[in-house]
Amino acid sequence: MATKIYIVYYSTYDHVAKLADEILKGVSSVEGVEVKLWQVPETLSEEALTKMGAPPKREDVPVISPAELADADGLIFGFPTRFGMMPTQFKAFMDGTSELWCPQRLAGKPAALFFSTGCQGGGQETTALTAITQLVHHGMIFVPVGYTFGAGMFEMEQVKGGSPYGSGTIAGNGSRVPTELELKQAFHQGKYFAGIAKKLKGSP
Repeated sequence: MATKIYIVYYSTYDHVAKLADEILKGVSSVEGVEVKLWQVPETLSEEALTKMGAPPKREDVPVISPAELADADGLIFGFPTRFGMMPTQFKAFMDGTSELWCPQRLAGKPAALFFSTGCQGGGQETTALTAITQLVHHGMIFVPVGYTFGAGMFEMEQVKGGSPYGSGTIAGNGSRVPTELELKQAFHQGKYFAGIAKKLKGSP
């Protein structure tokens, strides 16, 4: 059976969504792996989102329920930062996973993280670091990208998101979009994670 990977994300202004699309391509490049994109439920009202200038949610990406996480062999979670931590929308979703936590339904599953911040010092490491607690309580296996992206991890000539914890982008005032280098790291993360998840499942 194919290794099943879910990419589960929350995106306000599509920065995280763009990374998710590239991670999807990376996962899909590995033979014997199936991948699906999911969104977590929005907690803000349409009125609030409109006032914030947030674009409509993508209709081609379904909203996931906590129980559906158990169907995956591996999970990649993505979200923007709020003061160096995951936003309320994603935290509320994780708070709803107690029925999976009690019997440890997610224990032993590999998991990875990706993220978006407003600036270089806005949480490219702390957002992931503080999110790891969610994985630990579920007994999941955190799979960081490390420095496997090679020279791209040491880029000094341009602004770049991402860290050893996972791929990332910097949104700035909202007008900045993920760069080619950031998208390449996202693709790499998807491919790298898929290989690890496949090994852990023991797929031929």
